[in-house]
Amino acid sequence: MPNDLKIASVLAGANVGGAETFYTRFSCRLHQRDAADVRVFTRKNELREAEFSKYNVNTEFFRFGGKLHFLDHLRYQKALKKFDPSVVITFMNRATQLTPASQRYKLVGRLGHYYDYKYYRHCDHWVGITKGICDHLIRGGMPAKNIVHIPNFVDESDCEAIDRSSFSTPPDEPIILGLGRLHVNKAFDTLLPAFAKLATGTLWIAGEGPERENLTAQAESLGILDRVRFLGWRTDVNSLLKAADLFVCSSRSEGLGSILLEAWYNGCPMVSAKSEGPSELISHGETGLLCEIDDVDVMSQHMKTVLEDNQLAESLIANGTKEYQTKYSEKIVIDRYLEFFNEIA
Repeated sequence: MPNDLKIASVLAGANVGGAETFYTRFSCRLHQRDAADVRVFTRKNELREAEFSKYNVNTEFFRFGGKLHFLDHLRYQKALKKFDPSVVITFMNRATQLTPASQRYKLVGRLGHYYDYKYYRHCDHWVGITKGICDHLIRGGMPAKNIVHIPNFVDESDCEAIDRSSFSTPPDEPIILGLGRLHVNKAFDTLLPAFAKLATGTLWIAGEGPERENLTAQAESLGILDRVRFLGWRTDVNSLLKAADLFVCSSRSEGLGSILLEAWYNGCPMVSAKSEGPSELISHGETGLLCEIDDVDVMSQHMKTVLEDNQLAESLIANGTKEYQTKYSEKIVIDRYLEFFNEIA
């Protein structure tokens, strides 16, 4: 690798979220490779700052606000010019919109979802984390030769399963896990009635968001509030997955669905709705079980099947682990990014 490769990694996201978590992980691991000079340009955030400090990643912080923050936007663009990167990779809409095209660097827009084209047309290259997102970009008129498919990878650090008795969970009942922002797109309002059809089990829902109150009320109306645990936002996803007997992705809309990769990596069998990313990644009956979006009855039946059929569960775990290690591991993904960056720089 050339030692003069300079990468600016840019995010103007929320405090917490899947894209924000991957951005932090990606930037740290890229820096650790010591194959490029990596600098992050992002909003101040306690969790991200702690990770960047831990791995000695060079950081610069900006507000990345709306139109009234134009002086901050100029300060960001001035700092970017001073760093003089070879490649700038932007995560999500706002960071991409606020990063100008330049003859001095290649601008790469990374899309983790089916975002509006208007934020990305000025990019030189595009990364889609699924093939479906790459097709979405081509349909929007972006040149196919400048679009690459590079998936995510997950946190591969070692950890222990969280104690199954945590959160007042009965030790002799199966644990079903749901993960994600409490938003209508994640369809926890479908997962709750599907879970209600199971005779036993405790449902852990790890995440926070605007639907928290509605979901709590729904669980109460279904008569299962005593069997559901709302865990809030968690940073110990691997430990939760290692403890769970089943992971369910109920999303109505999902890009890659990095949580699927996390379930595979941690040996947790899964049931998922056929949203965009899961329907591309999962082979039904081999690496997970799929159902139609918002199909409460089939989702519930799939959950029951996995929990009662140990042989099927073990097969899903083995196949999922192999799928992750051969296609989505940290080494494979970072190698591909470095190869891509060097090609375009």
